[in-house]
Amino acid sequence: MRTYKLTISYDGTRYQGWQRQRGVEQTIQHVIEQSIASITGYEVKIQGSGRTDGGVHALGQVASLRLSGKVEEREFLRKLNERLPEDIRIREIELVPNTFHGRRSAKGKCYEYHIDLREKPCVFSRKYTYHYPEKLDIEAMREAAGYLIGRHDFSSFTDRKDEESCMRRIDEIRVEVEPDKLYLVFRGNGFLYHMVRILSGTLLEVGSGKRRADELPRILNEKKRAEAGFLAPAQGLFLKEVFYRDEG
Repeated sequence: MRTYKLTISYDGTRYQGWQRQRGVEQTIQHVIEQSIASITGYEVKIQGSGRTDGGVHALGQVASLRLSGKVEEREFLRKLNERLPEDIRIREIELVPNTFHGRRSAKGKCYEYHIDLREKPCVFSRKYTYHYPEKLDIEAMREAAGYLIGRHDFSSFTDRKDEESCMRRIDEIRVEVEPDKLYLVFRGNGFLYHMVRILSGTLLEVGSGKRRADELPRILNEKKRAEAGFLAPAQGLFLKEVFYRDEG
């Protein structure tokens, strides 16, 4: 058996998330596996770095794939992309050691949340941004983000109650402003279910004056979902990059 690392971009708009689901064909994982099987002639399973929800996009999702023999990577990449729909693209395929696993080998991820600040939403970016036209205090958002850096129990920032552990480490949060646009960039060792979207909603509430930046330590300590901000919509979220042990 040979193991390959796939780097994948997709527009999640018309899919019900990444993960294969019984009786559901419109998932990213299912579509990719079916396309690979049409080349190999046998069923395959890919192991993604993690799940993304319906409507969430990826610039650099990663998955591992085990095949029974060696393939010529460039030709396999060409054939696979020919079979995939236009909103899913395999950016790269590379042979890796058999110990590599898309999820278990990952040491961190970077997500971006994209916000449209225009008074009226841009019709062309509506599937890829969250329209939030309120005036924002960017420095207050940056102050609030500072309280989230480091290793914390993020129970207040997940919608799942059965997490084995809510301890996660956030290494960096950037609040980047462009004309009519705002980007929230999160880098850490892992993220809980809905965590980035709840963090984004909370920072937007700070920016719009609905809560103070110095409330963040209390929200963390309360460990209650109701204490944090709203769940920002899925379409603004992008999985930008997955980091592995031999990478920066």
